[in-house]
Amino acid sequence: MKFKIDPKHDGMLVRDYLYHVRAFSRRMVKVIKYDQGILINGSPVTVRAKVRAGDELLVHFPAEERGPHLASVHKPISVLYEDDEVIILNKPPFLATIPSVHHLDDTLGNRLMAYYDQHNIPFTLHVVTRLDADTSGVVLVAKNRFVHSLLARKQEEGEIHQTYQAVVEGHLEENEGTIHAPIDRAPGSIIERCVDPRGKAAVTHYVVVKETRETSLVHIRLETGRTHQIRVHFNYIGHSLRGDSLYGGIIKGINRQALHCSSIRFPHPISGHEIYVEAPLPEDMENLIT
Repeated sequence: MKFKIDPKHDGMLVRDYLYHVRAFSRRMVKVIKYDQGILINGSPVTVRAKVRAGDELLVHFPAEERGPHLASVHKPISVLYEDDEVIILNKPPFLATIPSVHHLDDTLGNRLMAYYDQHNIPFTLHVVTRLDADTSGVVLVAKNRFVHSLLARKQEEGEIHQTYQAVVEGHLEENEGTIHAPIDRAPGSIIERCVDPRGKAAVTHYVVVKETRETSLVHIRLETGRTHQIRVHFNYIGHSLRGDSLYGGIIKGINRQALHCSSIRFPHPISGHEIYVEAPLPEDMENLIT
C-alpha cells in the first residue's frame, strides 16, 4: 500500500503518520514493524524514521492465514471492479457469500480464494457487504484487514450506499414511497423476521420502475440494514417478493426471492475518490418483467 506524503505532514514520524493520518491501529503497526514491511522511497525504515513532503511511503502487509473452511474452489467469479485495496464482485444467485454450517464446500469466498491464489494475493477473506445465498448482485470485499477496518467504519457511519432491485407481487398504490416499520425476530424462529413495534427501526425507500400484468419492478434504497429488511417490508405492505416463499411470495417464473443488489457507492478507503459500480439485472429476474 502506497502513500504520497503531503507537505502538511512533513517531518512526522512514520508511526505517528500511520496512527493519526492513516488510522492504523497500534496492533497493525506492530505487526508491520516486526515484519519489516515499511519503506520510504524504496528503502526499509523503522517507525521512528521521519517522512518528508513528496516521499512515497510503502507499507507491506504480512501474508494472512486462511480459516479451515476457506479452501480454494476453482470456479468462475465475476469481477466488477478491482484495485490494490478492494475487489467488487457480482454474486450469482444460489451461492452463499461465506462458508457456514449450511454452506461449507463452495461459496463466493472459496471461489475468491482461488482467484487470490492465481493472482498472488496473500490475504484471506474480508467481506464488507454480504448478501443472502439466494440474493444476487454486488458484494464489496476488502483485500486486507486494514482496509476492511476502514470500510467497516465507513459502513457504520453510513458512507457505503447500496441500491437494490426487486420484483414484487402486484401493483403498488404509490409509484414512490417509504416504508417505516420496525423489525424483530419472528416468534419461535431464528431465521424469520417480522414487523413488530418492539423491534429495531427500519426504513426502506422505493420507486416503481416498471409494471407487468402481475408484478412490479422496484428500485430500492435502504436507510437501515436489518436482516431480511426488504423482504419483510414488502410482505408487510402486501407486495411480497416474487419467489420468496418465506415471506408470502408466489413461486412462479423464479425459484428464489427476486432480489438483486444493483449498485454500490462509497469513498475509496485510501484515495478518498468515489467508487460507483453497477451489476446488471440477472436473467431470471429479467425474464419476470419482459
